[in-house]
Amino acid sequence: MFSDHKKQIEGGSQPNRIEANTHITGDISSEADFRIDGQLQGNLKTTGKVVIGATGKIEGHICCLQADIAGTFSGELEVTEILSLQETAKVEGTIYTQKIAISPGAVFNAQCSMKPKGVSTLHPQGSPKPQGATEAGETSSAASHG
Repeated sequence: MFSDHKKQIEGGSQPNRIEANTHITGDISSEADFRIDGQLQGNLKTTGKVVIGATGKIEGHICCLQADIAGTFSGELEVTEILSLQETAKVEGTIYTQKIAISPGAVFNAQCSMKPKGVSTLHPQGSPKPQGATEAGETSSAASHG
């Protein structure tokens, strides 16, 4: 009777939730998905997905694997994989993500970088070039006359 319930809890972690009409000030760290329908002023770091519902509002810094925003976000957002903005989303600040999907109607007033935070270019100076590569990235071949 109780053993089945215990296995469900151990087998799959439940997403964390901040419900509507809940206001939190501070930093949150989690290894599970997180859904915000209330308000958070502070930082949220998770190895999972962050969902900001239509009534959700975050001011601060988020670092996560994926994000789906239908509510309001202001601050710095670092998304490892994909950021999805729904038509009701309002986003301001600085965004770092690999992929972004913006639905028509979403308000997006942010500086967006499609590379990880701290990487200045896709091919940083000083990285080794392929053998025989020229500045333009073309390969040169030496013909032997023989």
